[in-house]
Amino acid sequence: MQFTSYLNDNNPKLELSVKGFGTIELELFPEVAPKTVENFLNLINNNFYENLLFHRVIKNFMIQGGWGKPLTPIVGEFKENGIDNPLIHSRGVISMARTSDPNSASSQFFIMHKNSPHLDGAYAAFGAVTKGIEIVDLIAQVKTDYQDKPIDDIVITSFKLI
Repeated sequence: MQFTSYLNDNNPKLELSVKGFGTIELELFPEVAPKTVENFLNLINNNFYENLLFHRVIKNFMIQGGWGKPLTPIVGEFKENGIDNPLIHSRGVISMARTSDPNSASSQFFIMHKNSPHLDGAYAAFGAVTKGIEIVDLIAQVKTDYQDKPIDDIVITSFKLI
């Protein structure tokens, strides 16, 4: 399902500031992935993301951030894991990153630069960009190395509820 059908005034709203790029506003969808949203908000409330990097950028796919000290993983809220998550991985959707273990998500997230239906049902999508998609576009254009790490650091200066 497209993310616009989940937008409502009661959802948590966030502001993500990226040094040298600008601000991205997101809305989270607890009705789609309540445990993921709760985990993400706890990290934000504890300033976990401040000064972390967008450490993986793949143009025409996604930008990924939130890698930090190891945390306790959560159960992935997606079809492959037996949980209905109808939110599709379309441009602007935010989702939790993980390893091949479906219950390894903790703090890393990614924002879709382009539609990626092959991720639907396999990753916990839990919100979307409501303002600042052009910032995602700018970040997606940066030069990266052979491991998709940006040559120049892309720093998250703040991530907070608004």
